[in-house]
Amino acid sequence: MTGYEVLLIGGGSGVGKSTVGWEASELLRRRGTAHCYMEGDLLDQIHPAPEGDPDRAVITERNLASVWANYTALGQRRLIYTNTVSILDLPLIHRAMGGGGQPPVPIRTTCVLLTAREETVRERLARREIGSQLTVHIERSLRAAAVLERDAPPGTVRVATDGRAVTWIAERVLEAAAW
Repeated sequence: MTGYEVLLIGGGSGVGKSTVGWEASELLRRRGTAHCYMEGDLLDQIHPAPEGDPDRAVITERNLASVWANYTALGQRRLIYTNTVSILDLPLIHRAMGGGGQPPVPIRTTCVLLTAREETVRERLARREIGSQLTVHIERSLRAAAVLERDAPPGTVRVATDGRAVTWIAERVLEAAAW
C-alpha cells in the first residue's frame, strides 16, 4: 500500500459511530488487517477552549497529528476515525495525517455517514445520557444530521443503523472502504 487510507465515520449523536468504529476495528483485527482506530471526540476535550480556537479545530488537528505520527512510526497506514462531522473535516484530517507535507503523502479517504430515524436517536440517547445533557444532545444530534445530509461530500456512503446488528453495519462500512 502506498500512502495512507482513512475511513471516516460520521453522523449525529446516537447513530452508533463509536460502536460501529470499535466493531469495524475488531473485524479487522480478526482478519489480521493492520489498522488503528481513533475517537475524534476525545481529541478536543479541553475547557476552556484554547485562546483563538473556540471551535477547537486547531487542538483537534494538533492532537490528531501527534497521535497519527506515533501510529505511523509503528508502521500503521490505515485509520478508522469517528467523529460527528469527520466527513466534513477532510482538509483538517488530511493535513494532520501528512497529506499536505512535502512531498505530500497520498491519502485514500472513504466517507461513511451513519443515519438513524429521530425516534431511534431519541431512544439511544435516552439510554446513554443519564445526566443533565439529554435534551441538548438530542437537539444537537438532529441539527448535525441535517447539516451532514446536506453537506456530505460526493461519494459519501450512507448506512442506516435502525434495527440493524452492529456487526452487519460494521461489515458494510468496511466494504465501503474496500478493506
